[in-house]
Amino acid sequence: MIATRIFAVIAAMFLVLAFALATLLPPEMPLSQAVSVVNHGWLVAFQDIVRNNVSEWVWMNLAVPLLLRPVWLLPVALAMVAGGAAITLSSRRGSTRSHRRRS
Repeated sequence: MIATRIFAVIAAMFLVLAFALATLLPPEMPLSQAVSVVNHGWLVAFQDIVRNNVSEWVWMNLAVPLLLRPVWLLPVALAMVAGGAAITLSSRRGSTRSHRRRS
């Protein structure tokens, strides 16, 4: 029950963040540009870490397309995942439900 509420709060926080990013920044600003505004070194460091430790394929096929999407899309996606986790945990078999039938 507590995990359900935690995931619901996380989902709400990510939705508020996405709304703030969508209203305060240009609507089509890519994630790479937003990260670059904060600190350009982060992109270079992230690229080096992924290319050296994981694979070039991961960088080209997972990271680059994500960095080209609008900046508000990542928080919305994370909010959907957290919301889905909250709904899944709330509808587990052990949860209490009313067994009354409506007539």
